[in-house]
Amino acid sequence: MFLLLGFAAIWGSVFIFERCVSLPVRTASGAVDELERLGRDARNAFVEIAKVQPRVTINQRVYFEQTTDVAELAVISQRIEAEHEFLHSWAGSSKRLRLHGTFTAKAGFDLRREIGVQVDPGQVVVRLPHAQILGVEQNAVDVLAFENGFWNPISGGDVQAELATLTKLATEQARESGLPAEAEQKFRTQLAERLKTTVPVQVNFYDSNAPR
Repeated sequence: MFLLLGFAAIWGSVFIFERCVSLPVRTASGAVDELERLGRDARNAFVEIAKVQPRVTINQRVYFEQTTDVAELAVISQRIEAEHEFLHSWAGSSKRLRLHGTFTAKAGFDLRREIGVQVDPGQVVVRLPHAQILGVEQNAVDVLAFENGFWNPISGGDVQAELATLTKLATEQARESGLPAEAEQKFRTQLAERLKTTVPVQVNFYDSNAPR
């Protein structure tokens, strides 16, 4: 009887010891599994939003390398109007050309640059380039004035130069309107909607003009 009680006590002690030893191992394993899940979720969110797989690093270990099938991600667009007048006089003969253009400006991200996700216990850090004006597309041009000089007519080169000036003005207006900043905020919102987590997510934008 005493022998059985002794064996039971020894077995109980061994069981408790094993449980105490294995508990930290299981806890650490669960924490790693949670970080890996979060890394996969971040990767999937980027694929869904931008068709790009970011470089995902978890606890200083690279799980995914960056890959993409597209060069740019347009996040937001805006209608832009620009107007300009060209006036030139030569030998007492003046020509005048005034154009009004309607454009669509698109802002977003250059996906050829570094895009990364760093997952650590208690924090997720996303790094990507600042948004920029990706392009300005001409929709329509209205001729408000087209006046030839008697011996100083408007040339095809004059028209092409004015069209280029309108596009430049529209691009400057798009930048000044804060369109890139709106694109960054929209991206933050889209990422938060897809990456549902209680872990703080920090999105850092770096200078897109910096060397790759």
